[in-house]
Amino acid sequence: MEIKEKYRELICRVRDRKPLIHHITNYVTVNDCANIVLALGGSPVMADASEEVEDMVSIAAALVINIGTLNSTKVEAMIKAGKKANELGVPVILDPVGVGATPYRKETALKLLKEVKFSVIRGNLAEIKTLCGMNALSKGVDSEEAISEDAKIIAKDLAAKLNSVIVISGAVDYISDGIKIISVRNGHRMLTDVTGTGCMSTSLIGTYCGVTKDYFAAASAGIITMGIAGEMAFERLSDIQGSGSFKVNIIDAIYKISYSDLNERGNYAEEC
Repeated sequence: MEIKEKYRELICRVRDRKPLIHHITNYVTVNDCANIVLALGGSPVMADASEEVEDMVSIAAALVINIGTLNSTKVEAMIKAGKKANELGVPVILDPVGVGATPYRKETALKLLKEVKFSVIRGNLAEIKTLCGMNALSKGVDSEEAISEDAKIIAKDLAAKLNSVIVISGAVDYISDGIKIISVRNGHRMLTDVTGTGCMSTSLIGTYCGVTKDYFAAASAGIITMGIAGEMAFERLSDIQGSGSFKVNIIDAIYKISYSDLNERGNYAEEC
C-alpha cells in the first residue's frame, strides 16, 4: 500500500474507532494535548498516579510519555505504565522535552530508554542528538540547532539502534524507521510562537499509533497533519489576530482536516 493510501486509512480509523490515548505528560501543555487528540477524533486521558497507570494503560490504544515537567513520582509512574504497555503490546511514544537542559532530565530519559521499549520517539534536533550521546545546542526546552541533511542520518542511525521510529522536528521534519526516511516540509514559522505545538504533534502521533502497527506511517501522518494545520491556522488569521488566535485555529484545523487535505497539501518525500 502506498503511503498516501495509508494516511487515508489512518485518518478514517481514528475517527471510526476513537482510540483511547493515555498520557503521562507535562502540566504546561496537558490541556492542549487533550484537545488536539479530541480534534483528530481520539479520546484522551491524562492519568499519572502510580496507583492507576497500569489499569489505565490496560484499556488504552497508545501511551504518550512526555518529560516536560518531571518529578520522582511521575518518573515512577512513567516506567510502571511503560512496562505494562510493553507487556500488553500497547505502543509507547516518547517526547524527551528539554532532555539536554539538565542532568536530571538526561538521566531520566536514559533510564526510560533502558526500562521501556518505545515505538516512536519525537524531539527537536538538540533533543535527539542528546539521546544519541552527541553534543547539542539548546536553550531550556528549545533547540538552537539548525536543521541540516545530517539530521536524517542521525534519525536513521538512532532508529536502527533503538528499533524505534525516530522523528526530528524542525523547519524540515525527518522521520525514520532505520531503513526508510520521510522528509516533511509542511508547517509555518508561527508554530514556534505557541507553547506546546511539539507536544501536540507527539499526541497526534500517539493517536495515529493507536489504530495501526505501522508506526512509521503513524509518525509521519502525525507530523504532516500538524504541519498542514499550522499552514491553515495562519491562513485563517485576520490582520488584528496573533498567536492566541493562531493556537485556536490549529485545533479548528485539526478538527476539520480531511484525507484530501493531507493528499493535496502534504509536502513530503520518501526515500530509502
